[in-house]
Amino acid sequence: MKHFLFTCLAAVFLQAIVVAQTTVPTEDDYYPLARFTIPKGIVLEAGAIEPLPDGTLAVSTRRGDIYRVTNPLDEDPTKATCELFAQGLHEVLGLTFKDGWLYATQRGEVTRLRDTDDDGLADEIETFSDNWGINGDYHEYAFGSPFDKDGNMWVVLCLTGSFGSDCPWRGWAVRIDPNGKMIPACSGVRSPGGIAFNAEGDVFYTDNQGPWNGTCSLKWLRPGSFQGHPGGNRWFSKTEGGAKSAPKEPESGSRIVVEADKIPEYEPPVILFPYQKMGQSASGIACDVSDGKFGPFQNQMFVGDVTHSTVMRCFIEKVDGHYQGACFPFREGIGSGTLALRMMDDGSMFVGGTNRGWGSRGTKPFSLERLRWTGKVPFEIHEMRAKPDGFELTFTEPVDAEIARKPDTWKLQTYCYIFQSSYGSPEVDHTTPTVKEVSVAEDGLSVRLKVDGLQRGHVHELHAEALTSKAGMPLLHSSAYYTLHYIPKE
Repeated sequence: MKHFLFTCLAAVFLQAIVVAQTTVPTEDDYYPLARFTIPKGIVLEAGAIEPLPDGTLAVSTRRGDIYRVTNPLDEDPTKATCELFAQGLHEVLGLTFKDGWLYATQRGEVTRLRDTDDDGLADEIETFSDNWGINGDYHEYAFGSPFDKDGNMWVVLCLTGSFGSDCPWRGWAVRIDPNGKMIPACSGVRSPGGIAFNAEGDVFYTDNQGPWNGTCSLKWLRPGSFQGHPGGNRWFSKTEGGAKSAPKEPESGSRIVVEADKIPEYEPPVILFPYQKMGQSASGIACDVSDGKFGPFQNQMFVGDVTHSTVMRCFIEKVDGHYQGACFPFREGIGSGTLALRMMDDGSMFVGGTNRGWGSRGTKPFSLERLRWTGKVPFEIHEMRAKPDGFELTFTEPVDAEIARKPDTWKLQTYCYIFQSSYGSPEVDHTTPTVKEVSVAEDGLSVRLKVDGLQRGHVHELHAEALTSKAGMPLLHSSAYYTLHYIPKE
């Protein structure tokens, strides 16, 4: 009897070892979330986040307050405190610090603030730039960037409602020079959710599903470009030294690349985020320029989504003078709706959240959290690059070459969205390309897919659930979505 019990216990013990050894890692193993406790009485619907020279973190709210968070980088987030810095502003959705001033982008202006008597409260507050209109419509958000390499700020101005522009420059991106002068830069904006720069210093914003936007997207604010929504084109008559006439209005019911070929000013979206698959309300942007402190994704961009309470990862490249690229899942489980993202010099990423107005998978009404890399490298598709006859994928770890060489390891489908004046679009024009040939690099870190049936203007949705690393690990995220508006010639 004792021998039987010993045998059973040994079998259970060995089974536990096997289970432990085969446990599949999760996002928490690589990028855990530190959740800050927000004191009672403070409504921290974080619209923007900015580190300050004294080591505190400025966090603005949709209700017009700015708080300073102490000890934001401590391993223990419970040691942080929130101290009021300023109040009475109007939905602050941009913060940046320069030369002793904290610049805050609110609905009607960019304001700059500073504390001159060191009591922790802003006592000098002045208008920096206010040359755009506001009439009180709930939709008239204004998102502000940091200063660019030339000393300019950028602000993207949401339309009045979803369809029109009742005030000057609504539906535009504007540039503000070091003296506070506003310069209209790009028309065609609809409903921005964030703005930031890539590693090269070009400026991007997120736009959301609605009229002339079949789904949410990441867009490049190429100076002088048209971003797709004609609602704000009425203000071309007020431009100084720029274009005097609006670009040709797109044909409703067409497709993005068809109109891009006809309208030189039109800059197609860099990445289309497939609706519901990758979120429903794209928001803040951050670029990893931490020199590896945030893991293996140097120079890639990260984008939040309010509804899904997630952070997505984006790889972009330039083809024929236009940015395009792929998006990947990255981190879910944000406590509220992801709104503001801010990458820090130490390689951590702060994430601010709110669910007011849209709702979110995250159940909290607001949140402040910090992502840090644990030092473990997840097995991920690192990059997805377009080629004349398919795609080249790179990986963070060597792949199992035998599995990778099988064409049926890779599942592809494509679709696009109707470019139309009515709200949103379903996926349309579906195709199923064939992966006809696969080659694996000797080091196992890249795979070349030759594809029969590439579709210009389509999202190419890739799944690779069967793929494992050379060490036998599955992909942490096995899907990728490449927006192929331009096919490389070589």
